[in-house]
Amino acid sequence: MHNLLRFLILLMVLGVGLTTAVALGWITELSFSHIHLAIVTFIYTIFAQAFVMFYFIGTSRLATNVYNILRSETNLNELFDEPPADLKPYVKKVYKFVQDTDRGKRQTIPWTMLMLVLGTIAFLLGGAHDTGLVERTTHSGVVYGFIAAMFIGFFRQWYYLGLTNQTIRKLKTLFSISDAQM
Repeated sequence: MHNLLRFLILLMVLGVGLTTAVALGWITELSFSHIHLAIVTFIYTIFAQAFVMFYFIGTSRLATNVYNILRSETNLNELFDEPPADLKPYVKKVYKFVQDTDRGKRQTIPWTMLMLVLGTIAFLLGGAHDTGLVERTTHSGVVYGFIAAMFIGFFRQWYYLGLTNQTIRKLKTLFSISDAQM
């Protein structure tokens, strides 16, 4: 799953790069204007960022649910065929997994939200510039802010997608949970 999400955010960066290159006049061979590209690219950005955000929320929730089952010592049959007498080693390991998945969520979701907010404002200011309501520099400034947030967010997401995937694999291996099961 993390490879699919990495592919999605890589496509997002390429789409924004293409839109920017057309807007700056670096690429003139396309029959589309940067406005047409921006519409498709921003809709795709919303799509990709929603997937990434829900991945981090879901993995954090999975680790927290397993931790809560271990701490409450109820429904242990969901994790074990035969529950061990001493759960302390499991609780300790799973608490580390909870911390790791929460860290991934905390380190990526703010950048996701910043990308979406700045992208939306840039998109709306592009329409306002097209109708003559704002100056080009206003639209361009917000777009450059969006691009900066996107690059920072991209590298953070890339890094934490890998770490969170490893954490979830360790968690699933510890309790013999299949890869297809959340």
